[in-house]
Amino acid sequence: MLRETKHLMTETDTRKLTESDAEVTFVGRSNSGKSTLINALCQKKNMARVSQVPGKTRTINVYEVKPYRWIVDLPGYGYAVGSKLGKAEFGPMIEEYLTTRNNLCMVFVILDAVAGPTNLDISMISWLVHNSSPFKIIVNKIDKVGPSKLDVRKKEIADELMVDTADIFWISSKKKIQIEPLQKLIATLLGV
Repeated sequence: MLRETKHLMTETDTRKLTESDAEVTFVGRSNSGKSTLINALCQKKNMARVSQVPGKTRTINVYEVKPYRWIVDLPGYGYAVGSKLGKAEFGPMIEEYLTTRNNLCMVFVILDAVAGPTNLDISMISWLVHNSSPFKIIVNKIDKVGPSKLDVRKKEIADELMVDTADIFWISSKKKIQIEPLQKLIATLLGV
């Protein structure tokens, strides 16, 4: 389904991105597991570079599923390694991407199951709602929550976000839990 995906380009300026026919993007705080999730979805080990240092991804990384059909990994928000100038660039870069891409089908907001929604995650979701952007919430790393505590944790996170637990993708990129339904949705959105 997404196995043919390959790295297409890395860019620091949204205006330099070419046009796509359809694209989905992943946003989330640094260390939420965006790159690991993209690798799991595409059944690749190292296509999206996974950093041991939160905030290392400072670029827009584009992966092509089929010609002109993209998965886009945006820089993590929140914790960033480097200068204050570098940190200040992330907000405008993400916002410009989200507001200028004509064929953006879906924004996937990735949260960490252990950390739960941060103020930045809630701000991002509020911004997407305010801008009428289509989005889905993914809670990653559910394998790090004990099985006996998972249902309680799901309810806590859903309540905090004021959504139903069924409206959230509950996954583990590492253990490949519930990856397939997300793969199918992305394939449908991208028309592949």
